[in-house]
Amino acid sequence: MDIDAIHKALANPVRRQILAWLKDPEMYFAEPIHQPLQVGVCAGLIERQVGLSQSTVSAHLSILTKAGLITSQRVGQWIYFKRDEAVIQAFVDHMNAAL
Repeated sequence: MDIDAIHKALANPVRRQILAWLKDPEMYFAEPIHQPLQVGVCAGLIERQVGLSQSTVSAHLSILTKAGLITSQRVGQWIYFKRDEAVIQAFVDHMNAAL
């Protein structure tokens, strides 16, 4: 777990918002595209929810993925994202112990 990468990823409010939406995808992404939400949320739905360009959202998703906060899975031509709850919990535990 790269604590500094996680802090940098969480420093941006858009990335924090994406993580919050992915915590409860049924609430924020009512219409899954091609796969059930258990697989993850399609990048297109995240783009639509954020309201930013595809390249900007892609950059945010890349930073969250590199920090280990989300995982991605390719299904055909689509990429689905979901939170990595184990990494998030390990980070929270680390912060509770360290501070």
